[in-house]
Amino acid sequence: MRVLFVCHGNICRSPMAEFIFKALVKAKGLEGIHDADSAAVSTEEIGNPIYPPAKRCLNQHGVWFDTGKRARQVTLSDYDRYDSIVCMDASNLRLIKRIIPDDPKGKIHLMMAFTGVERDVADPWYTGDYETTFQDLLEGCNAMFM
Repeated sequence: MRVLFVCHGNICRSPMAEFIFKALVKAKGLEGIHDADSAAVSTEEIGNPIYPPAKRCLNQHGVWFDTGKRARQVTLSDYDRYDSIVCMDASNLRLIKRIIPDDPKGKIHLMMAFTGVERDVADPWYTGDYETTFQDLLEGCNAMFM
């Protein structure tokens, strides 16, 4: 299963989700079966690295991340490349439809929906609370394996 995590700029939530998911895959011995990447619905941060507070939060939890990771925008071809496209909030769901207008295979989901609760992942860009975001993402990623 290949998963694409999506947020607004691809510098906070979606790369955090990508590397949390990869850590869980490794811990569960599922390398080669599951993989992940991340992207943005906007063009604002293209080429930028993971935001420093997001890196610090991942480090604090011992989650490895690729320091060369750079923000990119979702493309229409991503629909065929990934089995699941997971958006962090309702705004991402709305904006991704401009890039991927149709979802005939039901691949596009809201992250927290995997937990049984239809709500947004906390956005640390506005709150500065990366720990709450980390916990949301960890809960959502774990629920994807159930």
